Amino acid sequence: MPTQFMKIAHQGWAFILLGGAVAAAGALGLRAWGAASYGIIGVGVFFSAFCGYFFRDPARELPQDFSKIYSPGDGTVLSVSQEEAQGPTVRIFLSIFDVHIQRLPSAGEVTKVEYKPGSFAAAMKDEAKGNERSIVDIKVDGRNAVISVEQIAGLIARRIRTWVREGDRAVMGERYGLIQFGSQAAVHFPKCARPSVKPGDKVIGGVTPIGEWIAAE
Repeated sequence: MPTQFMKIAHQGWAFILLGGAVAAAGALGLRAWGAASYGIIGVGVFFSAFCGYFFRDPARELPQDFSKIYSPGDGTVLSVSQEEAQGPTVRIFLSIFDVHIQRLPSAGEVTKVEYKPGSFAAAMKDEAKGNERSIVDIKVDGRNAVISVEQIAGLIARRIRTWVREGDRAVMGERYGLIQFGSQAAVHFPKCARPSVKPGDKVIGGVTPIGEWIAAE
């Protein structure tokens, strides 16, 4: 995997510092609380370490094969199905152990960014299609086609961050958002593209092709 260095998304530092504060409180209370302080210290250290791991943001080289459509996130392909009239949909489950930085699947222009309120069903279930989400539409370079990518909240994930805006340049493989804790990502293909993955496949955001263009519509 083309990773030069590892950093932590800045949204994670508040959680890391919170864990550090809990551990510090346990250490300060060692004399008063006795053995219970070690438990508090352990919880604080574990929480900080886990948040550092969860909010990791690996650097990745941008893909250069514009005949492909790339995964928006790390995880496991849940389904490949014909959900919309325009083309198939690939759904990807991101567990709490996957990188949760989202990356753009294609190059072009961001034509719409839409937030939709919804439920918070477990992200690996079919009911997650109705969960809270953020939808980004991209008018693909050189094609009369729009591809849509969704960030979908889950049972634990209750905060979606989308960093692109309408009119922005979409750079294939570039970071565009973050979903905090377990979640799902979906890519809605136009008719002139086809998926190249199947349920159960492991994918890496901005690295793994999940589809390809079949016509220059």
